[in-house]
Amino acid sequence: MKKIIIIGSAHPLRGGGIATFNERLAREFQQQGFDTTIYTFSLQYPSFLFPGTTQYSSEPAPKDIRIKVAINSINPFNWFKVGREIKKLNPDIVLVRYWLPLMGPCLGTILRIIKKNRHSRVVCIADNVIPHEKRPGDYAFTKYFVKPVDAFIALSESVLRDIKQFSNRPSRLIMHPLYDNFGTPLNKAEARKHLGLKDHEKIILFFGFIRKYKGLDVLLQAMADERIRQAGIKLMVAGEFYGERDTYDKLIDELELRPRLILKTDFITDSEVKYYLGAADFVIQPYRSATQSGVTPLAYHFEKPMLVTNVGGLPSFVPHEKAGLVAEPNAADIAEKILRLYQLGESHFLPHLREEKKKYTWDVLVKAVEELAEMS
Repeated sequence: MKKIIIIGSAHPLRGGGIATFNERLAREFQQQGFDTTIYTFSLQYPSFLFPGTTQYSSEPAPKDIRIKVAINSINPFNWFKVGREIKKLNPDIVLVRYWLPLMGPCLGTILRIIKKNRHSRVVCIADNVIPHEKRPGDYAFTKYFVKPVDAFIALSESVLRDIKQFSNRPSRLIMHPLYDNFGTPLNKAEARKHLGLKDHEKIILFFGFIRKYKGLDVLLQAMADERIRQAGIKLMVAGEFYGERDTYDKLIDELELRPRLILKTDFITDSEVKYYLGAADFVIQPYRSATQSGVTPLAYHFEKPMLVTNVGGLPSFVPHEKAGLVAEPNAADIAEKILRLYQLGESHFLPHLREEKKKYTWDVLVKAVEELAEMS
């Protein structure tokens, strides 16, 4: 039996993207016969660097996957300890997630120690190589991280290009698989009843952590368009603020939007995700910049048509007027496209969504990891 160790976020850290992805991927490796363990963080971010309320999940630990809480991202003594421990386990594949240069020194050191066993092959799944929000040291930290990596998987074309700035090792583009671990799609009426929403209302959804690059402020400006007001469209914002909430509150009040907003701005637990996606007519991603987005495969799973902006890798995931619409990243065009979504109607998009989602399976990702590990 092949042994794989996944290094990255998992329970007790909260889901909301990378942790959810890693746990779902671990299940897929298990189903395909791998001896699978996730090594996650005992400390992922120092509290002063974490913009949300808590890094930790309130939900029970998954019982069907093996998770070891071990890595302290800011303690070099810990890096050597964890590196030696995994080196001794002699896994066939070490699969490491990379999403933030701040993690470069920690992960790069652990990988260098593991590679001393002269057996383990290291494959990196890169969410971002050049981050959305740049900080001093980004380039140096990423350069340090990539050196012990044998092969890379990028989840978007832009990240694949970025990888080539740092390494000429084998790399491959694999589209983000669907998040199919949040339950089956719900009837809209059932989902709205659970959330206390009215059946007849037109509701669009902004979902996920609220960060500047995601463009919620641009969407709020689009909501102020008189045509959107006249159409009676409401915006539900479901996700925790990562940054200054005051800026958004001020904009909401200036635009007199509060009666037309449904604000659910606490962290959305995994067990609640299906209700928010189920209750929406359409999912709106008004990003200023992006590589890829975990919201897109979530919308595909729940068969919700999307509006995405024409930035980064987003348009390649959402064929225009088929799985959704592509808008320019400005309020006027976003407002125009929201109206177009309602003009076309949900039923227009459903056949295309169902066909498109067949491309995004976890089996494809597992096979790519195996093949790249053998190539390197």
